[in-house]
Amino acid sequence: MRDIWADIDNVLIDEDALQARIRAMGAQIEADYADKDDLLLICVLKGAFMFLSDISRAMKRPHSVDFMGISSYGKGTTSKGAVQIIMDLKAPIEDRHVLIVEDIIDSGRTLDYMRRSLMARSPASLRICTLLNKPARREIDVAVEYVGFDIPDEFVVGYGLDFDEYYRNLPFIAVLKPQVFAHLLH
Repeated sequence: MRDIWADIDNVLIDEDALQARIRAMGAQIEADYADKDDLLLICVLKGAFMFLSDISRAMKRPHSVDFMGISSYGKGTTSKGAVQIIMDLKAPIEDRHVLIVEDIIDSGRTLDYMRRSLMARSPASLRICTLLNKPARREIDVAVEYVGFDIPDEFVVGYGLDFDEYYRNLPFIAVLKPQVFAHLLH
């Protein structure tokens, strides 16, 4: 059996810090949307599912959720540049207030593509909320209204983020030991 704990180099953001920041973000989102009806949170799968769950519970105001599957990584550790929708929304977003809920913004390619795709569907408003932001890796500037944490250029896992579909269940954000993915760097 794979020992995922042995693959962790260090904990970057512990569970208490994550939850405190998510509660604060939920309060800010609630305040910003106080006079808006029909808020829709769109979870970017798979990585943002835990964040969506907690940010949704941090808000008392009514809102609905939907899911999109977007891929730009494949099995590697960095974005490949080609973005594709692998699962689309179930309902139209025209005239709705939309908040994209993302786990991490790296190059910005995925969110730029997603923002353009969703704007073509005529929402009343469209904003982005991300748990993690890697400004050092940004290739495309994307406006992000809500950022949980700016992080260094490290490969992170946990709290929904994975490597090869492992580590999503960790209750914190951790840096993965380079030897775990070194074979992909060559």
